[in-house]
Amino acid sequence: MFDSLAKRFDSVFQKLRGKGLLTEADVDAALREIRIALLEADVALPVAKQLIADIREQAVGQAVLSSVSPGQQVVKIVHDGLLKLLG
Repeated sequence: MFDSLAKRFDSVFQKLRGKGLLTEADVDAALREIRIALLEADVALPVAKQLIADIREQAVGQAVLSSVSPGQQVVKIVHDGLLKLLG
């Protein structure tokens, strides 16, 4: 289960890493893929919705640090969200 989830996340993040600037549409597409991956991994719908909402709140309009790419910034936001969720 975790292996397929990790592969799906890696696929989503790989698409984001190649972009110089992320638009809101890019973030929405990535979050859609993350939501699908979570649901396919049997994560409860309310948990997946809350995680996506938390990630969206942080990712949209987020000032990207100059030392990292926008894709790397989204990876960090998702990572932080998962850590918060899992404890």
